[in-house]
Amino acid sequence: MKIYTKTGDKGTTALFGGTRVPKHHIRIDSYGTVDELNSHIGLIRDQQIDELSKKTLINIQDKLFTVGAVLATDPEKAMLKNGEKRLNIPTISEEDITFLEHEIDRMNVDLPPMTHFVLPGGHQTVSFCHIARCVCRRAERLATALYELEPFEETTLQYLNRLSDYLFVLARKLTKDLQADEVKWIPQKNH
Repeated sequence: MKIYTKTGDKGTTALFGGTRVPKHHIRIDSYGTVDELNSHIGLIRDQQIDELSKKTLINIQDKLFTVGAVLATDPEKAMLKNGEKRLNIPTISEEDITFLEHEIDRMNVDLPPMTHFVLPGGHQTVSFCHIARCVCRRAERLATALYELEPFEETTLQYLNRLSDYLFVLARKLTKDLQADEVKWIPQKNH
């Protein structure tokens, strides 16, 4: 399989289903940002972290490919002429969202309660989590804008929303595991 096709040399790309759109189309921006998020999560997974978190991140990366496929599918060509769905994979389910919620709850048990916002940082691995969280929020903003124009399964949006929460709690868990400082944001008072 050739990596370069030259079909995008004039600034367009094909959606799943064959429709060509400009590379700056919100649909491309949406799934491109999900791809960027997936790469950042791979970077977290490559750090010296516990095996359960690595296994969870692999599961999340798999689900992000599904999210990308949903976002890359032209809704007008989502159904084939025979009535079958073009996207012949399971989409994001309630169980996928519940899985993230269980992981958040599991990690939260061992963490001190949140009393303030925390400044991102303290350790490179923790910073990678915060960057991924921010990219996840951007992916969610783009996906919600796309959803307003061309709706898709709401579970896809819910998954991105819950994933940013998961990444925040993972950052806190790794701060504890790595014995890094969690710096609270305490606004200065006006004099």
